[in-house]
Amino acid sequence: MTVLIFVGALLGAMALGMPIAFALLVSSVALMWHLDIFDAQIIAQNFIAGADNFPLLAIPFFMLAGEIMNVGGLSRRIVNMAMTLVGHVKGGLGYVTIVAACLLSALSGSAVADAAALSALLVPMMIKAGHGKQRAAGLVAASGIIGPVIPPSIGFVIFGVAANVSITKLFLAGIMPGIYLGAALWITWWLCVRKENLPTPPRRSGRELARAALDAGWALMLPVIIIVGLRFGVFTPTEAAVVAAVYALFVSTVVYRELKLSQLYAVFMTAARTTAVIMLLVAAASIAGWLVTVADLPGAITEMMAPFIDNPTLLLLAIMLLVMVVGTAMDMTPTILILTPVLMPIIREAGIDPVYFGVLFIINMSISLITPPVGTVLSVVAGVTRQRIDEVMKGVWPFLIAELIVLFLLVLFPVLVIAPARWFSG
Repeated sequence: MTVLIFVGALLGAMALGMPIAFALLVSSVALMWHLDIFDAQIIAQNFIAGADNFPLLAIPFFMLAGEIMNVGGLSRRIVNMAMTLVGHVKGGLGYVTIVAACLLSALSGSAVADAAALSALLVPMMIKAGHGKQRAAGLVAASGIIGPVIPPSIGFVIFGVAANVSITKLFLAGIMPGIYLGAALWITWWLCVRKENLPTPPRRSGRELARAALDAGWALMLPVIIIVGLRFGVFTPTEAAVVAAVYALFVSTVVYRELKLSQLYAVFMTAARTTAVIMLLVAAASIAGWLVTVADLPGAITEMMAPFIDNPTLLLLAIMLLVMVVGTAMDMTPTILILTPVLMPIIREAGIDPVYFGVLFIINMSISLITPPVGTVLSVVAGVTRQRIDEVMKGVWPFLIAELIVLFLLVLFPVLVIAPARWFSG
């Protein structure tokens, strides 16, 4: 009954068109009334405490770094270098999209930002080269969701705070799974274009390649600085976010000189608005998280999952299916904040590595960004490319299936995540 009241109030508020943050508040109040513990002071205390968390400072700085990179020319130089590397092969622009997405993921950590940048830069070029508009948009959408998997990742920051798991370990554990997703998209694109007979640009000379690498060198140094700094304990993930923002600002204004001082206000305001939305969700979800614990919803879910507790693989498959279904109707951040407190006790009781589960969870939630009806990344790509969402969806299906296969393989073979994560963590 408790679960039905919480979920029913949440879905009912969402069905009325209420923003997710306020829907969470409504469902929390409904649950408090049901438990006969309603107290406005408790709501205020948990609301403030939910946002008053030092690791969450990484979110505004990573958002700011991403905005600066897009406006300051770092993203464009990454795409140009990828074009120089693989633009000459058959279907080269598709491979450029995948390589650029992986590199941009190591800069911003935001699927929406990466998808928007890639859509504006590459989809018109792919259409001009003869690729179908839907397929081009579908590949960009599927490539953009690598952003929350390869560090730095805002999704990992939120999960780490909600689950009380090391964000540094999550960052390092996400490197190889992000590469796996890129490899799956590479193979799928090869299967899609192998029968196409389109002209390809000539191979770039070694001098052009060296020039492109040199031009993008400052941008490419950022992920190296972050990963090396985290690996050797030079800074925490929160400090890494500050380093990323300051470095991007320096490169954009002093080295590349594409970001003008007059543009800084707009860049800061865009990052601030996005951060405000995320932090409001975090604050509202902290009330729901507290009530989930008080009402012992994890215990109720554990009883439901009891038949799978002794078989971690079956348990993970069941949880991944649950997360996938929820992800089709809810955006990434609220889903992480709502489900994490419920699922983590089950994960720990089953003896599953929390870092490994966190990687699977974030991959699943990233894939949900390109599944209807919500599909935030689908909406962004559709808006930038001026297509309907159903048209982009037709193009994204082959790549969505490939990414689901990767998720399934990672569930079956945990060593694919755990072994590289331990190596990176030393």
